Amino acid sequence: MKVNTNFEPACRLTHSGVALQLSDADEPIDIRRDFAFKAVFTQSSPKSQAALSNLVSALIGHEVSITAITANEPAAENHRDKQIRFDISCKAVTGELVNVEMSLTPNSFEPARFEYYAGRLFTSQGIRGVKRAYDDLKPAYQITILSNELVIADEEILHTFEYYDPVHGVSLNGKSRIITLELSKFKEIITKPTETMSALERWGSFFRYLTDKTKRWKINEIIASEEGIAMACEVLMTITQDEIEWARRESELKYELDTQDMLVHAERRGERKGLLKGERRGERKGRREGHREGERKVLDLLKSGKSPEEILREYDGQ
Repeated sequence: MKVNTNFEPACRLTHSGVALQLSDADEPIDIRRDFAFKAVFTQSSPKSQAALSNLVSALIGHEVSITAITANEPAAENHRDKQIRFDISCKAVTGELVNVEMSLTPNSFEPARFEYYAGRLFTSQGIRGVKRAYDDLKPAYQITILSNELVIADEEILHTFEYYDPVHGVSLNGKSRIITLELSKFKEIITKPTETMSALERWGSFFRYLTDKTKRWKINEIIASEEGIAMACEVLMTITQDEIEWARRESELKYELDTQDMLVHAERRGERKGLLKGERRGERKGRREGHREGERKVLDLLKSGKSPEEILREYDGQ
């Protein structure tokens, strides 16, 4: 595995060439945020695909290889559209269908929503008009990682729901599953020795405590012990660097536009003053003087270290 050398990576390869490490100074984006979660696991890179396969395998309880992302939403590269709640729709080599979502703030209607989308996912396969039978339908998994709120009132971190007769204790053994992973129940799990954690426990701890610097040493142990998590971390840090660069450029653009606005504001104020002066000394001369006076004052204020916002407040107060 090779680190992208186009930026100074916060994740670093160890001598083994497998695990990555985070320093105390690193500030990764919270992977539980919808746009970051989708961007990490839906890239076309081998690392992103391997990380997604590893995560799904841990969640459904057997190894799968995800080969196709059947996303019906904006591409992962458009990860700044933070208002959309994203799912990751994908398919395994064996044909199994998987929907994975991160729910940062679950709602009271979550259980009904799980059931609704599980049904849609399973029936999306369709057998009408083709030489297929019901037995040919592939398993479908609606997976939700729940972050901040307790949804199921017990101590179990993982639940797998299927059609079941609760009176007689008989399962239908159907092919659709609803799976929930609750990160709010990981307070005790994070204290376990890393080597005794299951892959699922490592993934949940990674999601829950990645941005908690008091747990940074533990997260580094988890990253070192699980290659899929290491790959996800590397992709995440690439996104983090992109976000920092984007924020820097946005800040520069904002300062440029604010400064431009201040100059235009000053010119227009100068024009108004110039018109009044022009009644006495000639309109054209008054305009020129007003322009020069406004620009000179704004530039002097900028040189003094005042921000565009402070300059605007000063002008508005005049």
